[in-house]
Amino acid sequence: MIRVLLADDQTLVRGALAAMLGLEADIEVVAEVGTGDDVLPAARRTKPDVALLDVQMPGKDGIVAAAELRAEMPSCQVVMCTTFGRPGYLSRALAAGAAGFVVKDAPPEQLVDAVRRVNAGLRVVDPSLAAESLATGQSPLTMREREVLAESSDGGTISDIAKSLHLSEGTVRNHLSAAIGKTGARTRAEAARLAEERGWL
Repeated sequence: MIRVLLADDQTLVRGALAAMLGLEADIEVVAEVGTGDDVLPAARRTKPDVALLDVQMPGKDGIVAAAELRAEMPSCQVVMCTTFGRPGYLSRALAAGAAGFVVKDAPPEQLVDAVRRVNAGLRVVDPSLAAESLATGQSPLTMREREVLAESSDGGTISDIAKSLHLSEGTVRNHLSAAIGKTGARTRAEAARLAEERGWL
């Protein structure tokens, strides 16, 4: 049996995925959680072979949860399953150790096949997303630029961002200026929006 952990913040989606996977004779859903923070504790309890993680969840996002899971339980393969097929998410997920990346509007058999294939040690990536990712390229933002942009998307002042990230206001301005230039935006709000749309945040 392939033991699967499901993480999705939408109860209906999580339930539907669990029901669909439960129909397969060789797959058993051993845990269902609704936040990224709950992934590792549930995995420790249930020892899954495959974790199927949503990207956008409360608390830690699925990509951070994937990196933690892979670091502590390298035998557990991770498949990211998301509504948002953004190229930046794909590259970040693969860097975090995910073996698969599928979008939720894929046919059910494609998702089941992805679980089986990553469990067998293969890599599975949605083909259209892979093509788009190659065309878009890697995120040009540094980790610090991403952090500053993410903080600024809440509408905080330079001072607020500096305090939150323990940086000087000048450093925050420099990172924002670089991020605005790299995204081709005119304002930090537009830079944050563009980076979010491309999956860079």
